[in-house]
Amino acid sequence: MSALNAMLAWTFTQEIDVPSSVNELLVPGEVAQIAYKTVRDTAVVTNKRIIISDKQGITGKKVEVYTIPFKSIIMYSSENAGTFDLNTELELWTTLGRFKLNLAKKVDIRKLDKLIAETIL
Repeated sequence: MSALNAMLAWTFTQEIDVPSSVNELLVPGEVAQIAYKTVRDTAVVTNKRIIISDKQGITGKKVEVYTIPFKSIIMYSSENAGTFDLNTELELWTTLGRFKLNLAKKVDIRKLDKLIAETIL
């Protein structure tokens, strides 16, 4: 489990427009609500899950897509940045294990916190 948690680590650097490419991944009734840029990839939060695209290789043509369904989240916590912190943090406890997402200080953690709460509660 700890190897899985170490492998699944992303930093959301800024909020961006939802990329149109995510539409091919959505199921009926699923709506993309917000998107974030990661170092090289994108993360999209829908009303059903978090979708993270992981570009691989030098050209980035190979893409692995991770999905964290909201129905698998048992508990979560969010921590805003303090005076000397560089990132805010979001921890998700799921049926598979615990995942930590880092968000750049300029990303509104409370906006994401509220969106998750509205979806899973």
